[in-house]
Amino acid sequence: MRDTLFHFERTENTSIQSQIREMLVSAILNGQLPSRMPLPSSRKMAKTLKVSRNTVVLAYQGLVDDGYLTSRERSGFYVNPEILEGRANSDTRQDEPKGKKLDWKKRFKLHPTIHPTIKKPLDWQTYKYPFISNQVDPVLFPIAAWRECTRQAMGKRGMDAWTSDTSGSDDPQLIEQIKTRLLPRRGIMASTDEILITLGAQNGLYLMASLLMREGVRVAIEDPGYPDARNIFSVKTSNITPIPVDQGGLPIDERLDQCDYVYVTPSHQSPTTRTMPMERRKALLSRAEEHDFVVIEDDYESETNYASSPTPALKSLDINNRVVYVGSLSKTLFPGLRLGYLVASSDLIDELRALRLLMLRHTPNNNQRTVAYFLALGHHDTLIHRLHRAYRSRWQAMAAALEKYLPGSAEIPTFGGTSFWVRGDENMDSFDLAKDALTEGLVLEPGTPHFAGEAPPANFFRLGLSSIPDERIEPGIELLSQIMKRHKA
Repeated sequence: MRDTLFHFERTENTSIQSQIREMLVSAILNGQLPSRMPLPSSRKMAKTLKVSRNTVVLAYQGLVDDGYLTSRERSGFYVNPEILEGRANSDTRQDEPKGKKLDWKKRFKLHPTIHPTIKKPLDWQTYKYPFISNQVDPVLFPIAAWRECTRQAMGKRGMDAWTSDTSGSDDPQLIEQIKTRLLPRRGIMASTDEILITLGAQNGLYLMASLLMREGVRVAIEDPGYPDARNIFSVKTSNITPIPVDQGGLPIDERLDQCDYVYVTPSHQSPTTRTMPMERRKALLSRAEEHDFVVIEDDYESETNYASSPTPALKSLDINNRVVYVGSLSKTLFPGLRLGYLVASSDLIDELRALRLLMLRHTPNNNQRTVAYFLALGHHDTLIHRLHRAYRSRWQAMAAALEKYLPGSAEIPTFGGTSFWVRGDENMDSFDLAKDALTEGLVLEPGTPHFAGEAPPANFFRLGLSSIPDERIEPGIELLSQIMKRHKA
């Protein structure tokens, strides 16, 4: 056997033993190591891979325990023929299609690809100046606490909670923590049957749109606003009314009167960062009652208020169940978790739960239980305090740097949050700016997808501060100002 069959690229986040195991498992399942084939001795394999012999021995023994290899005394390790039983023969696949190729485009009833979305480089961590929003700074995240909560959630004692099909039910421990820990922070009192766990805020919006909206239903949205909410609603109805926001967020006037639903981000308007005043919130609820529409409150970045007095959620003022509250744990934990929740009338939650059952049954039980422990043990509150301290420092550094290098380009968010909404020269194209900035190690988000309409402004962009250390903010903004000057010229 050629020694070149065995090699791997070492990675920082995986142990050498695990990488050896992955290499051998792939070779066995892909047929590169046929059944009953002997493997090189542990000494020879260690020499080939330039690793310790003990590491190879442990990898071999682990594969024996899992049935991939068999061990023969004084002979060595061999590929276990039983491991490939029950697998279909891949040689039966036809390489050349026969007949007319299917035209899938004719069958599409929807075209989600036409909707503009926010796109971020997947390798944003490798850039020196990642002014990217809604991402996690690993320095701030309590990985040890999260690992301990995961260990408890995945323990044998609680195995039934995370291995069972709960038929649409949510983890009662997580529901209790949301009800007693998270919602009271926003001034919301809710019963257990008024809470539904979702795969993030976006999933909650899609569930509501699927249940409540169809062609002809009228929906008012903020402009600029959250593009994925607009896209979700547009899949169900073409009757979307974009309303330009002002200094207080969404204006409350007669444009709402003929709508069935009004989507709003009152705590921290996405993306302009403006906060809706209390008087306007009350006016919105009064108008909803008078003209019989429902308010969908996306409480975007509610947990990152470190610059002003906390403002209660719109839902906390709702006495007639006209507000559907959308919450998420992505901004304080991490977006990859995909865990959020809806708070609404129990009648609505019952139907949403039944709809969710058809789509995905329930959110992953292991994640729900882990988050329940994370909340119950106080780790979430500790994390929020840590984020507030870090974000406040970065927020101040960002405000000072923008005023120094790009004066008058952005308002300082009075709420706090994790981003600044920046306006460039009228002739600037934020997509071109973002493309050029990437070549110099700077990541920013073009603002155009946030706008509705056929000719959206191109000179706005968003600068996030959640994932960039303080000391890189000013030099990053200085570099950005130089790039913008070149574009202006």
